[in-house]
Amino acid sequence: MARRAYFRRFALVEVQHTFYDPPRAETLARWREEAPQGFEFTMKAWQLITHEPASPTYRRLRRPIAATRHARYGSFRPTAEVKAAWRTTLECAQALDASAIVFQCPASFTPTPVHIRNLQRFFGTIAPDARGVKLCWEPRGEWPRATVTALCRELHLQHIVDPLRHEPPESEYLYFRLHGLGGYRHRYSDPELERLAAMCRGTTYCLFNNIAMAEDAVRFQAVAARA
Repeated sequence: MARRAYFRRFALVEVQHTFYDPPRAETLARWREEAPQGFEFTMKAWQLITHEPASPTYRRLRRPIAATRHARYGSFRPTAEVKAAWRTTLECAQALDASAIVFQCPASFTPTPVHIRNLQRFFGTIAPDARGVKLCWEPRGEWPRATVTALCRELHLQHIVDPLRHEPPESEYLYFRLHGLGGYRHRYSDPELERLAAMCRGTTYCLFNNIAMAEDAVRFQAVAARA
């Protein structure tokens, strides 16, 4: 869907470009200027923070990373390279006036002691920079719910879930990412969208990431309006 048409239809967008290889801040600022008053941007953090170079998504980088430096990227590592990726992510958020930054982790980011320490150190370090922006974490591996809840409370993170797969957190701010039941090619049925609408409360963001994302989002708007 073209950007202007999207602005007419929806009130929120989650920017994906910032995950793969962030555009120039000037480009993002122009998107902000083109958007109507009241339109909201959220965005994904740069993959250099969350994903390791073995991820196929690194193929989207304009400047490949030398194999000798792979161990310095991803998994929230306490390295100068990850800190630089955060600074770039923050610049993007400021250019967009983004309300939230999404830290989507791969399934390989599991609850090992090293990963948990990296997570605590990273978010503890960036907290002063991120005032006014919600930091949203989507763990994709096999994380115990109690561990995720405790870390989100400690680090002031919003826990992102796909609510048709996992129980939503107890919060008045909810960030849902719908990845398709059974995979990306899933198209949501009316009963599934009705279930989703019933889970919304307080401030709820519903972002679709499936083959029919635009169509399903429009249908969900109609369902939510009736709920």
